[in-house]
Amino acid sequence: MKKLAATILMMLLLLSQVSFVFATNTDTAEIVNGEQVSQIVKIKEKTEAELESYEQKYGSKTYGYVAYALNKIRIYSIPICFIGMVVSALYQYFIGIRRLDIRDKGYHNMVMFITVIVVAQVLPLIFALVVIGWRR
Repeated sequence: MKKLAATILMMLLLLSQVSFVFATNTDTAEIVNGEQVSQIVKIKEKTEAELESYEQKYGSKTYGYVAYALNKIRIYSIPICFIGMVVSALYQYFIGIRRLDIRDKGYHNMVMFITVIVVAQVLPLIFALVVIGWRR
């Protein structure tokens, strides 16, 4: 009986945590020169302009797409790898104090994240040197 009561109490607590959000203004578009421009359209135009600048810089549509993708990987790899290094350090120094296999797991993950961040930061530079430098 105690298990049933505890289960019902837990379900009531979980269900009471639900909150509803009602939108008051669903129009997120701006009016520019008499036309509505939403944020998605702005992001799309910005991305297309950035892709076009890469295409002009590298002289090919394929090279432009690759350079754009490498730049995005370079930007987003920094926070992801730092979070991974922090988790690896937790495994290595705090959780792995008593167990060597967990400490080794943290060490190997730390080496992996450092390698990924170095490769992600250096790869766009190597690509630019090879494509721009060797084509001339």
